Amino acid sequence: MRRSLYWFGVCVLSLSGSLVSQAADFSAADYRQPSQHWPAAHTHSEAGAVPELAPLPKLPPVDWHTPATEALGQQLFFDPRLSGSGQIACASCHDPDLGWADGRRTAFGHDRQSGPRNSMSILNVAWFEQLFWDGRAEGLLEQALQPISNPIEMNADLQEVLARLNRIPGYRQAFITAFGPGAIDAERLAKALAAFERRIVSRPNRLDRFIGGQYQLLNDHEIFGLHLYRTKAGCLNCHNGHRYSDGRFHHTGLSYYGRQYEDSGREQATGRTADRGKFRTPSLRDLHYTAPWMHNGFFPSLRGILNMYNAGMIGNSQLHPSLPPLSPLIRPLQLNHRELDALEAFLNTLSQRPLALRPPVLPTEPAVESIK
Repeated sequence: MRRSLYWFGVCVLSLSGSLVSQAADFSAADYRQPSQHWPAAHTHSEAGAVPELAPLPKLPPVDWHTPATEALGQQLFFDPRLSGSGQIACASCHDPDLGWADGRRTAFGHDRQSGPRNSMSILNVAWFEQLFWDGRAEGLLEQALQPISNPIEMNADLQEVLARLNRIPGYRQAFITAFGPGAIDAERLAKALAAFERRIVSRPNRLDRFIGGQYQLLNDHEIFGLHLYRTKAGCLNCHNGHRYSDGRFHHTGLSYYGRQYEDSGREQATGRTADRGKFRTPSLRDLHYTAPWMHNGFFPSLRGILNMYNAGMIGNSQLHPSLPPLSPLIRPLQLNHRELDALEAFLNTLSQRPLALRPPVLPTEPAVESIK
């Protein structure tokens, strides 16, 4: 009994000393100042140049994004007539009331088919060069039309959709107002949808305002989580900059390769075995409103995800032999419960409820003349 108590005491002293040593180099005051004066981040060389966390900049301009193309794109985004069934709109999977995702593990598409992946929120897509979980679209113009013709999404023939839009007087006039004279074609349709999607932007969250000088908005516990995010926890390696994402593709061991729910990820876009199991780093902005998480939507608990990363995910020894090794950025973190609590508290400062948006009034189709 005495020996057990002795070892218990040693463990408590050791743990207490560990907590003190981990917090000894931390002071919340070090973060209550402009971010360029924050303590140096601890990043891995494999991550390359890692930008600091920052507020969103101004929207990058493009010549085809105007108030007229944006307003037209908003109508099209909510219009189910872009689908083969006439019942599914872009907003069906990217709902403004659900963080511009759909709140489901995986999306429902044509004929209630369940897609293989979680609907990634389209918040802040203007700042991403490669879209979808596997990066198969190079920017919004390439992405905009893909769901329309995808058989398990909107399942429409693009030429039939264009013909339908050209038959609607309200759309014909709106396209002329937005783009000038000419028929509604695929290029104009893509630009209109992309112009609206570019405006789907996160509102400033508590961290943004903290960085801007409102230092009372984060308490010491949350600031300790910010410190861990940038140092021991290693989150900044992948979730960095104003997007809270590096926009790159990483193998974290969640492809279920060789098992049920298998998804080879980026390999499907590139055809390269080296990309097997890789998925794009999702943004952490507004993550409170974009659950469930990961490419398969299997994870409804933020703490559960933190526990997995803390353990180093599944480890290379458990990978299917046909999979490449895990990203070198995946390593056991050895965070204790106090540190996990602080990190989770900090992550909860990254969300600000997206602006509510009512569906627009849609142009009506001309009445069909009765057959005499």
